[in-house]
Amino acid sequence: MKIKNINKFIKAILIIVSLTILLIILLTNKSFSHKEVSYKTIYVSSGDTLWDIAKEEKNNNTYYEGKDLREIVNNIKKINELSSSNLSVGQKLLVVE
Repeated sequence: MKIKNINKFIKAILIIVSLTILLIILLTNKSFSHKEVSYKTIYVSSGDTLWDIAKEEKNNNTYYEGKDLREIVNNIKKINELSSSNLSVGQKLLVVE
């Protein structure tokens, strides 16, 4: 096969390469948009610790399933803007539903 018009050939190759790159970007681009997160409210009872609450959530909450307890504790602290692990009886905490 002999190339008769080199300019047309180069343009065709550039178009094919550009479309291929565009398709790759579109097909492999993962959506990093934030999903709507809903929270449930729990109230601290006498003797409760963040560790106990995290353990309970890990066992009963699919969001925390398979996560390390330390990660769950840190998540609860972050959601509730807690600077320490100290809790008070009756304190309201939000956890991901």
